[in-house]
Amino acid sequence: MADKDVEQTDERGHLPGPWWADLGTWGAVALIVFGGLAAAWAFFRLPGTPDEPAVGYYWAAKVIAIGLVIVGSALLGRRRTRQPSGGE
Repeated sequence: MADKDVEQTDERGHLPGPWWADLGTWGAVALIVFGGLAAAWAFFRLPGTPDEPAVGYYWAAKVIAIGLVIVGSALLGRRRTRQPSGGE
């Protein structure tokens, strides 16, 4: 096999990130609101609620937690960029 037949690149094959990685601050706020609505949906046992209420609360809490982590990270990032480098 000739060297010109083999293509070599320095790029590494990265897998795409998680679905929430590019949501941003407003997307995270929407996740928190959606999680709250899902928890209320499970609390009132509306149609589509799992037989075991703990499962509905688990998924709602998971969505809310992801939203809170994204919002917290965004706020910390914003805070770090606003601080002067002198740090008085």
